[in-house]
Amino acid sequence: QVQLVESGGGLVQAGGSLRLSCVVSGTRVSQNGMGWYRQAPGKQREFVAGIHRGGGTAYIDSVKGRFTMSTDNAKSTVYLQMDNLKPEDTAVYYCAGLEHPPPCTIVNVHSPRTQNAMDHWGKGTQVTVSS
Repeated sequence: QVQLVESGGGLVQAGGSLRLSCVVSGTRVSQNGMGWYRQAPGKQREFVAGIHRGGGTAYIDSVKGRFTMSTDNAKSTVYLQMDNLKPEDTAVYYCAGLEHPPPCTIVNVHSPRTQNAMDHWGKGTQVTVSS
């Protein structure tokens, strides 16, 4: 049914850039709330970026101004453009989707409740940033 497949991770020097892609099948990107999460070794998975069904975006403070999330509905793909990467960004990055998202005005993308409510998850792609 629904499948999310991430790609684009790799090894990059600090200050470099990567663009992650999440190809979505079995559902339309435009009908879902989408999110990017990451998990570093020995740490909890955390929210990185999200886009509401209506198109509004949100980011964790540490990536604001450096990361940009976008979608291409025609290609059924979600992107995370990551610029000026830092060693602290090193983690496995996961794409997630919520098929029946609450209205943008009431959903809190930073909340663990939202993370736990996600219907689908990709397998992740490794991002490693060297100093």
